[in-house]
Amino acid sequence: MPKAHVNDIDLYYESTGQGQPVLLIHGLGSSARDWEPQTEAFSPLYRVVTFDVRGHGQSDKPPGPYSIPLFAVDTADLIRSLGIGPSHVVGISMGGMIAFQLAVSSPDLVKSLVIVNSGPEMIVRTFQDRLRVFQRSLLAQIFGIRKIGEFLGPRLFPKPEQESMRQMFIERWAENDQRAYLDAFRGLLGWSISDLLHTIICPTLVIASDEDYTPVSTKEAYVDRLRQGELVVIQDARHAVTIERPQEFNKAVLDFLSRQI
Repeated sequence: MPKAHVNDIDLYYESTGQGQPVLLIHGLGSSARDWEPQTEAFSPLYRVVTFDVRGHGQSDKPPGPYSIPLFAVDTADLIRSLGIGPSHVVGISMGGMIAFQLAVSSPDLVKSLVIVNSGPEMIVRTFQDRLRVFQRSLLAQIFGIRKIGEFLGPRLFPKPEQESMRQMFIERWAENDQRAYLDAFRGLLGWSISDLLHTIICPTLVIASDEDYTPVSTKEAYVDRLRQGELVVIQDARHAVTIERPQEFNKAVLDFLSRQI
């Protein structure tokens, strides 16, 4: 089990393939293993590095508070420790937030960005936002982590033929540490680098599912504020597009990476 000691904790990571480094950052409640379809597709061409974010998977789970800037410091230290900077950085959901923060805080470590079903802020503004936060917190604190997986699974993988994906998601989600999950969830709230988008100079691909939690128009709005931003929309897909539509997703990323010198 390879681990890197960074920022006073041990982070579990895996490295596969050779070539330019591609760092994959998972979302809240996920882990490095959920990048399996991407590791298989990318590693013949690139050195693919996946890792478990603080509080997740096989990485250390110290008491919080956690935050996106803290996760970004962990990630920057990991890149330096492995000697893989600058990297192409791919992040989904919470991982996209970490990638955005990394590009702002440590631009020398980021060669390009791929932001997947994510955005440059996590500000609770609307009643729907507050309701979603309340539901997640309540489910985790009262009913346990598995209940969140059972709540999210049918929404992420609603089709009958996606039963195996749905069950895998629920079982993997149930392995989360309750305290660490809540620390990570709370650490997302109130974060924003929205006012700093114009400072990100590296090429940035934003991938959006047409049926993600947030509409495509939200992604279009912030892509327009990026210096080198472009948007790809994957149809008939939800939040976990990397698992639900791996072929379309992998093609979009590989096409983008092939254009980066």
